Amino acid sequence: MGSNAHHNQEAAREPADSMVWFRSYLHGGTSSLISTLTTVITFPLYKTVFRQQLHSTLVREAVAQLLREGPVKLYRGVAPPLLMRSLNGTLLFGLQDTFLQQLSLWDTCPAPRTALPALAGLGAGVLEAVLFCPFERVQNVLQNSGNDTSLPTLRSILRKLASKPLASGYYTAFLPILVRNALGSSLYFGLKDPVSETLRAGGCAPVASSFITGVLNSVVISLPLYPLSVLVANMQAQVDGGGGGVKGSWQRLWAARQRRLVLLYRGGSLVIFRSCITWGITTAIYDQLKRLSRTSD
Repeated sequence: MGSNAHHNQEAAREPADSMVWFRSYLHGGTSSLISTLTTVITFPLYKTVFRQQLHSTLVREAVAQLLREGPVKLYRGVAPPLLMRSLNGTLLFGLQDTFLQQLSLWDTCPAPRTALPALAGLGAGVLEAVLFCPFERVQNVLQNSGNDTSLPTLRSILRKLASKPLASGYYTAFLPILVRNALGSSLYFGLKDPVSETLRAGGCAPVASSFITGVLNSVVISLPLYPLSVLVANMQAQVDGGGGGVKGSWQRLWAARQRRLVLLYRGGSLVIFRSCITWGITTAIYDQLKRLSRTSD
């Protein structure tokens, strides 16, 4: 009798849980889709930063490069980040919520309950790296003007990368991407609710607290992890050459930056600013959609 009652409770809970998971994917996708507008608007800014990461140039020098190339090539490479941004939110928020629900049902989980959002974010970040590393690889090849002659079209780039082993093709720089995404997602989801609750307790409106939470989390995550993004950009920008793995690439990058953190972080302020706006908007929209879905239940 007791087992039947338990079975009935589990059966009744499954559709509700499935609906919660579905809404997390839907809300994540919707918030990211809306925030892609900032990706389109700020893409020239992102491309300027990419040139700084690649060549360690000043802002005016990177802008001069883009001006010389002309407006036609300004948005070369925008398709992968647009697609990646739309899918990223869908999977990141959805997977994190799915993992969180599963961890919450695990009675013998050794981690404290307050750490579960961060642990679920870690798992979501790992899958995010596996799924989106090829998108980032194509994006960085497209944005490197040195590839314009030998690889003029997206199709030529896809064929070239497909002809190579995964480690030197689509999954070049996978390890630093894995570390960056896993740590970033874990920090984001681990800090998200505590920061938001603290702001609301101080009298901040829900939408404003969500936006500020996204901004603050972005700063906390972007500052220490920015060198990994520089490393990834330098490892992925070239289709041929390079090599030496992560260690060799880092040694070349560190030497090229004259072993100075200031030069390694060149362009970082623009990246962090762009990230703050994007994640502030995404977090605000996602949290607002969650609140609206709860009131409609």
